[in-house]
Formats: sequence, C-alpha cells, structure tokens
Amino acid sequence: MEIMSNEETFTYSLEVSYLKDDFYKVTLVNQTNNHEQIILKNTQGVYVVTPSLNKSFKFQSEWPSSSSQSYILASLLNDIKNDSEATVEEENNSYVIKTKVNYPNNSELTYQKVYFDKNMNLERVNVYNSEDVSCIKVMFSSLDLKANLSEEDFALENLIDTSLNKEPNNSTKPENSSNNTNTNNNVNNNSQNNSENNSANTTTNNTQENTTSDYSVQPSNQTSSLKDDNTTCTNKECDSSSSSILDSIIYPLYIPSETYLSNSEKINTDDGNRVILTFAGDKNFVLIEEAATVSSEFEIIPVYGDPVMLSDTIAAKSANSMYWTSNNISYYLTSSDLSTEEMVTIAQSLGNATTVANTK
Repeated sequence: MEIMSNEETFTYSLEVSYLKDDFYKVTLVNQTNNHEQIILKNTQGVYVVTPSLNKSFKFQSEWPSSSSQSYILASLLNDIKNDSEATVEEENNSYVIKTKVNYPNNSELTYQKVYFDKNMNLERVNVYNSEDVSCIKVMFSSLDLKANLSEEDFALENLIDTSLNKEPNNSTKPENSSNNTNTNNNVNNNSQNNSENNSANTTTNNTQENTTSDYSVQPSNQTSSLKDDNTTCTNKECDSSSSSILDSIIYPLYIPSETYLSNSEKINTDDGNRVILTFAGDKNFVLIEEAATVSSEFEIIPVYGDPVMLSDTIAAKSANSMYWTSNNISYYLTSSDLSTEEMVTIAQSLGNATTVANTK
C-alpha cells in the first residue's frame, strides 16, 4: 500500500485476514522504518497493537464500517453496493469499478477505482482526490477465499505471545519475558492512564494560561520484520536506552489560519524531556512531544474513539484529543476547537516535517 501525502510517499506491506461474524486482523509494516502495527477486531472490541512499544489501544468502535477501507474486501463491497452511480468499464484488459468513498477524516478523497483482471480477480485499488490525483494505492499479490481461519487467529493473547517471541538479531530473550506472557490477561493499564492523566492536567493548565466466509488478503512485498534497534526491546534496560532526551522541537508545518504559537515549554521527566507547545487564536490547541518509551509489561489503554490512519502510523482519536507515535516520538494533541480532519492534517504535517528547532 502506498499513501501519498505532501509530495511524500509512505509504503506499507500489509496482510489482511477476515472471519465471518466481524473478525478482522490487519498487519501493517512501514517499509521505511519497519514500524509494525496491527489492527485487530474481535468480540471484545477493536485493538491497535504496536509490538515495538509493547502497547495496545482498545476501542469500542464501528471500525472498519465507519469509513472506507481500501484494503478490506467488505469495505470495497459496501462502497460498490452503496453507490447507485457506480460505473464499470473495461480498461487495458481489466475491469474497473468506479465508486464514491467515505473518508470522514479526509474530505479530499472523493472516489476510488477497483481493478479486476479478466477472471475477476482483485488486482489493485486507487483512491483519488477531487483533482483526480491518486492518493492511496493498494496492490494485491494474493487472495485466499478459503483461508481456514478460526477465532483463535483473532485472539489478542495469541497476538501478544507472537509479538513477545519475536527476537531481532537473535538477541537474548528479554528479561521477564515469561512473566509478560503469563500476565497477558492482566495487562497493566495504570502506567499509561497515569501518563494520560498527567498529560491532560498539563494540557489543561497550559490552555487556561493562554460477505462470504473467511479470507486472507496479502498485498505484495509482505514482511513481518520489526525494526532492528532498541525500540524493539521489552526489558527495563532497553526502556532506559530508548527513552532518549528529545533534543529538538518538531513544529507542525500546518497551522489553522489566525492561529499562532503562544508558548513553548520543555520540562524534564523521569524518561527524558517533554515539550509542550501551546497554540492560540481562532483554533486553540496544545501539542505535547516526548521520546517514545517501551513498556516492560504489555499494556492495554482504553480509548473512547476510533483508530485513525495517518501517513506513517495509526493514531488513537478520542472526542477532543489524538495520540500517536512516529519516528520514536510520541505525540499528544488536544483541542476543543479543532475538527478531526484538522487534527489529522496537523499530525500529517508533523510526520512530514524535516525542519526542527534545536532546544539545547
């Protein structure tokens, strides 16, 4: 899958599995930095798992039916069925179905073309904006409509076991790994909840101051490797080394009109530094940046919202805030003035940012 954003292209390998009764698993690996995330839906809810951080967000969400999903067959079928003006054409020995799309977080995306070969095998999907520019491309390498999946394939504890057993560079098993595995069903929520509460308190203070059976889809160039550096560790020693001091502030390249940076603050934390940027004007918001940390025990963080796909990562979006990790930096954006689309645009501009300001 390729996502085009601000003249940059972000490439993912992905594998999608589906089992009737609303079980989904989507594994995405960013080909630039091998950052892996897994979207899992089962009877307990929707999870976004980040193995390298040993964390997962849990949503009570309507995903994937809440918007179009170019890499999920059920979503493509719904888009076709729901568009009374959908068209079918023959083009270069392929059948092309053109439909409208529904991306609530990106109103620029207006339609898609779904390509099938002469035998009606799914080949690719292109999603376009109103200027007929292709913004998302998904190329499919294989499709197994009899994948012989079971509910166990969509169990979070099995996913955790698999993630914890991955050992980059054949290194020694992480300390306490057996304890982590044995406590999968008693995951530690307190640490992140305290962190989110601290962030929320800091933010408040700063704001006040100013289908079928089952299938498995494997688009081309599939890989499941994790980034081969300290970010994949799960022991306490690695926690310390991966919590490096944030030396530079990354400013968003997009800021809503009549909005400006009113305050920039850098504070010391147990894990390094935290940067708090306060923006004021027509659209007030607060942006917090800090080095991403790896949990020593697997954490599940409840979120009252939805997963949101950015260019280079998946974010957790709630009513007035959004949290995501990109390039080993964790971001927390909160505002009562910004729309979801504006939050996404700000986040995308941070992911694409190449200009930073040194804070030493």
